Amino acid sequence: MCYLYSTFRFQSLSVWGNKEVRSRLSWYHDVMRDLKPAKFLICKSIPCNKLEGASLADLWAEHGRLAELFKRKLEKVKAGAVDLAVEEHSFLDLKFELAKKMLDSCNYCEWNCRVNRNQGKVGVCRLDKVTRVASWFRHFGEEPPLVNTHGSGTIFFTGCMFRCVFCQNWSISQYPLAGEEVDENKLAEIMRALRRQGAHNINFVGGEPTPNIHTIIGGMLRLDVNIPMLWNSDMYGSVDAMNLLKEVIDIWLPDFKYGNDNCARRLSNVPNYFAVVARNHKIAGENGDMIIRHLVLPNHFECCTKPVLEWIAQNCPHALVNVMQQYYPDYKVIQHPEKYPDIARRLTSKEVEKAYEYAEKLGLVYEPVS
Repeated sequence: MCYLYSTFRFQSLSVWGNKEVRSRLSWYHDVMRDLKPAKFLICKSIPCNKLEGASLADLWAEHGRLAELFKRKLEKVKAGAVDLAVEEHSFLDLKFELAKKMLDSCNYCEWNCRVNRNQGKVGVCRLDKVTRVASWFRHFGEEPPLVNTHGSGTIFFTGCMFRCVFCQNWSISQYPLAGEEVDENKLAEIMRALRRQGAHNINFVGGEPTPNIHTIIGGMLRLDVNIPMLWNSDMYGSVDAMNLLKEVIDIWLPDFKYGNDNCARRLSNVPNYFAVVARNHKIAGENGDMIIRHLVLPNHFECCTKPVLEWIAQNCPHALVNVMQQYYPDYKVIQHPEKYPDIARRLTSKEVEKAYEYAEKLGLVYEPVS
């Protein structure tokens, strides 16, 4: 998720002058500068068999076949070959059809509610099939490689599968009806407008973008401009959701909050956190450039910061890491500090230094204490 009102301490050198950062975000950088096509455009160029009346299983089988074709075409694109004529029935059309059908028994996330959102039912995210956007604009508070000179084209979706007691965006994450209704056509208009304004990427955030995968992929179908797609998420999506996303997302901005399930359940009311989020980080890291965010919480170094950073170093060594120091008590923590005494204050300078020093010890690329 996005953390508002924050100052990110990332690489201190000029963003694109830092060779280490630039090399680890090479695909994103090339798409952002129009040197390469975004992945969703490559998906549009891969023909799909017409599957009218096909079952969900048949659609997934075709998806698996086209995913292999996508891998081969992506390598050709990276090598400089470009043949991206838009197909009448494409891999992206198939993804959109799958996303819509999944709403009949929704398993977009690991809550696996299985409610029929197409018929107006809601699950843990408290959203039916209608997507709502609270705001959209060029955001300059993200990591420097993402904002550069003209900002990140950030789209804030309402709703969330988490119930974080310290959520800084609680007014939209916990109130899903707060936003304006958008369909895939309106979302494409928003993305097009952001690119015209100079945005360097389309940043899907919230709240949480995961419950809106159908509208997001549908918006890409209707988008005719080249721009990197960025997934800014709590990373609690299902394997099926990750399979829909991994061929259309150019850069991942995942959030890895907790180093154990107990803290996740107590502070975000989410089960089986570590296994799910770790799995999805690995999938993301294998399918695009990535900057991992870890928000340091007071009194949570041993239980959360240390194991999260160790896991990243062992499993996503090529990812950039933003060790975030801007935690402040908000939402339920500030309303009932006696219930959450461990996080009812800001970080101390010693806690921040300890987190940075441990990241440095592990060899992670992050912003050191100045």
